[in-house]
Amino acid sequence: MRAMVLAAGLGTRLRPLTDDRPKALVEVGGRTMLELTLERLKRFGVREAIVNTHHYAEMIEEYLRKNDNFGMRIEVSREDTLLDTGGGLKKAAWFFLEGADTDLDKPFLVHNVDVLSTVDLAAMVQAHRENGALATLAMKERETSRYLLFDREGLLVGRRRGKDGEPEWVYPKRSEVDASALAFCGIHVISPRIFAEMNQNGAFSIIDAYLELARKCERVMAFRADGAHWRDLGRSESVTKAAAELAAGMYRD
Repeated sequence: MRAMVLAAGLGTRLRPLTDDRPKALVEVGGRTMLELTLERLKRFGVREAIVNTHHYAEMIEEYLRKNDNFGMRIEVSREDTLLDTGGGLKKAAWFFLEGADTDLDKPFLVHNVDVLSTVDLAAMVQAHRENGALATLAMKERETSRYLLFDREGLLVGRRRGKDGEPEWVYPKRSEVDASALAFCGIHVISPRIFAEMNQNGAFSIIDAYLELARKCERVMAFRADGAHWRDLGRSESVTKAAAELAAGMYRD
């Protein structure tokens, strides 16, 4: 199975830890975020991955060389201009489409580098296949500044900013009573046929693309990961907490 690690962000919320390195190389309990992410993907069975870079890109490339790519085939997608999550994925499309016999329904994983979790990736991929989804998103019921809205079948139907924001519905005349407001965990399972459906170019959010695809009746679905432990490593205080959690064995598969 193949995967993409989203690692191109500037990591501004992590300063001063990112004053002299990319966020992917910030250490959590003595191991970099990139190592933690790649090793988890490898334990799941991923043997080929692509990592997008921008901030201190050369440092990431040198780090991967020194560590023999952690025993994987790893490609680097360097972004001279930040392309956001959707643009970054689209630039890496070649990696998931290479080969004349490419199966456009064979899913791949996308994982934020600044996320630690015990989300069951195997169950997530299985659910994606069983639902015939174009994309499946790991979602939790927790507080966030940006919610995605899913109907009773688990299909994406809209989004909302905060608890009191005005919902943006995929279809008109929807009632929020019909939808669950969930927080995204930064982990996706995606079928390669998505690349033929993405009309956006340049820098764009993958969430914007998902909403547009949902409007076209594509199946963008939630995978409920409420029971999984999850932490966003976007702030220095979160890195400190995560280091203690790792030491306590909270992220063992």
